[in-house]
Amino acid sequence: MTCKEFLAILDDVIDESISPGMRSEIEVHLRKCGHCEVVFNTVRKTIEIYRCHELYEFPAEVSESLHNAIMDRCRAAKGDSQSS
Repeated sequence: MTCKEFLAILDDVIDESISPGMRSEIEVHLRKCGHCEVVFNTVRKTIEIYRCHELYEFPAEVSESLHNAIMDRCRAAKGDSQSS
């Protein structure tokens, strides 16, 4: 298994919807590839943290300010790419 193949099925690995044979291949790959092991552990832990916590609703003014800041950056980035 290559890193690219592993990343292509990462969602299925996290959801544990892979065959036992594929699981064995992945385990071998993760023992040999520190980069994919870090990616796997990071994604898995992030999902665990997300699932264990309640969603936090931002106050309207914070949400609006954040939205505006993101949109300003998107517009600036779009302008930079058009001038290239």
